[in-house]
Amino acid sequence: MIRVAAVTAALVLFAAARALAADATPIGVWSTEDDKSHVKIEDCGGMLCGTIVWLKEPNDDDGKPKVDIHNSNADMKARPILGLPLLRSFVKSKDETGVWEEGKIYNPEDGETYRCTLTLKDANTLRVRGYVGLPLLGKTQIWTRVE
Repeated sequence: MIRVAAVTAALVLFAAARALAADATPIGVWSTEDDKSHVKIEDCGGMLCGTIVWLKEPNDDDGKPKVDIHNSNADMKARPILGLPLLRSFVKSKDETGVWEEGKIYNPEDGETYRCTLTLKDANTLRVRGYVGLPLLGKTQIWTRVE
């Protein structure tokens, strides 16, 4: 009788976890792996996008707001890092639960844009994988939900 109850409880928890994963989204505010910034992910017309909404060190050594100095486009070098669009064009995977793909991530530290996937590991953990060409050729960060 105890085994049946334990198995039943495990099945209920497993089903609840799958339902949560299927309904969960990365929409919200996330702390980057190094806790240097917070990124707000939201729905942008059926796709996910993300903007930098907080910086641990928002000003440069001169006390001025940090700007996008590494951008290869001279017209964009003066745009502030705070409020910078970081993520764009993510669509929910048709094949994998908790995965958003076909997106792009901009790295203000080198001024480059990379292909990217977002994988929700649980309600408060987001795997962010930026890459060039194939996902094998990239870097993963783990972000933590702030709100």
